[in-house]
Amino acid sequence: MIMLYFSGTGNSKYIAKLFSFYMNAKCHSIEEQIDFDKLLSESETIAFCYPVYASRVPRIMREFVSKYLSSLKGKKLIIFCTQMIFSGDGARAFTALFPRGHIKVVYAEHFFMPNNISSAAFVPMASEKLVKFYLRCSQRRMAKALVDIMAGDTKKRGFNILSRTLGLLQAPLLAPTEKMAKNSVKVSDGCNLCGVCVSVCPMQNLSVHSGSITHNHNCTMCCRCVNKCPAKAITIIFHGKVKKQYLFGNGKDAKIGRT
Repeated sequence: MIMLYFSGTGNSKYIAKLFSFYMNAKCHSIEEQIDFDKLLSESETIAFCYPVYASRVPRIMREFVSKYLSSLKGKKLIIFCTQMIFSGDGARAFTALFPRGHIKVVYAEHFFMPNNISSAAFVPMASEKLVKFYLRCSQRRMAKALVDIMAGDTKKRGFNILSRTLGLLQAPLLAPTEKMAKNSVKVSDGCNLCGVCVSVCPMQNLSVHSGSITHNHNCTMCCRCVNKCPAKAITIIFHGKVKKQYLFGNGKDAKIGRT
């Protein structure tokens, strides 16, 4: 068994590492430069973890699945996704990336995690106390999931009719938002050209050109650059002033098992 994850600012990474720690499973970010075909061929069960965007899978994860579709054929999948609010069928949406009968889902679960959109005034950032609360809740939910998985009990969060209905209502928001994100990266005059945003972007979307940060219309909306920028000078989609960044993803990862 292996765990493959994408995490913009730390939430999904935490869930992926938590699962891998207790299941003694190899854990890899899909951003790593490794032989994924070989890794997948050696594993019968693949666990995936990713953040939910409007009840759907982030583009970077969709592109990963498309690239390795043949290597995933016949695999058993465990699907974990992180969400800020109830996401509907965020886990079920992952199965839509495969042809019918291509894979078998043995477990699916959603985890509530703190908001990481730091440039939208209408979505408040969580306090440190609230972040710890989310992590404790996630640990309890993961403990239940581990018991179920080891007992062979199948659970598929997000696959029922209510979840699918909510997912269908939210899904139309993703395509135009993704299109908007490709062209909405803004860098304020406060930028000091440190290059942090360039180095952390998972899509190689940012670069330093002619004394300014430019983008290549390839944003996957992970908010990593917004939360990592030392000058709080970069925003995507929502262009309010960044007053507080999401610290959980800024190098202050919680210790597994000690939250």
